[in-house]
Amino acid sequence: MTSPSLQPPPQLRHSQLTDVVLWLLRQRRRFRIVGASMLPLLEPGTEVLIDPFAYRRQRPQPGDLVVAYHPRQPGLRLIKWVVYVDEDGCFLQGLNAAESTDSREFGRVPWVNIVGRVGCRFP
Repeated sequence: MTSPSLQPPPQLRHSQLTDVVLWLLRQRRRFRIVGASMLPLLEPGTEVLIDPFAYRRQRPQPGDLVVAYHPRQPGLRLIKWVVYVDEDGCFLQGLNAAESTDSREFGRVPWVNIVGRVGCRFP
């Protein structure tokens, strides 16, 4: 389903002082990776900071890493890569297809389910 020109992110930067200050000011939230769906980019146990305000004025873009609520399991949050976006939602995919439950199984994720954009590793 990925377009030939769209490649998954090769790496995710480490947090800087500004990121830590934003987290302390509650402008960023921590999220811990649990499964293997985002290997090799993010190993289980890795923590990232997400921007919960990133999509207040704009929609996610293909290539973004996002945290979203699972559309069929309320309360379960997933970290995925945005493959494409349309008027109904985002098609989300894990980087490790063999270990990922994603839009290939549950379809597009509605806008209201997007929690925020992943900005960096933490700490």
